[in-house]
Amino acid sequence: MAKKEELDEETMALINWCIEVEKHLVAGGATQKEAQDHIEEQVEWFTDLFYDGLTPEEAAKEALA
Repeated sequence: MAKKEELDEETMALINWCIEVEKHLVAGGATQKEAQDHIEEQVEWFTDLFYDGLTPEEAAKEALA
């Protein structure tokens, strides 16, 4: 079995932030699949929003605008 790669704290924070963004996108009317696909397609943009300090709710509002 392959050794499980551990992610650094910053990467884990980004992943958890994206999970929260997904929840807000779904609450805003997207399906879970649509939300996941959008985050994957726009990962660089969402990463920038994360590093700009936006909350997951703020990022979802930007995405839904």
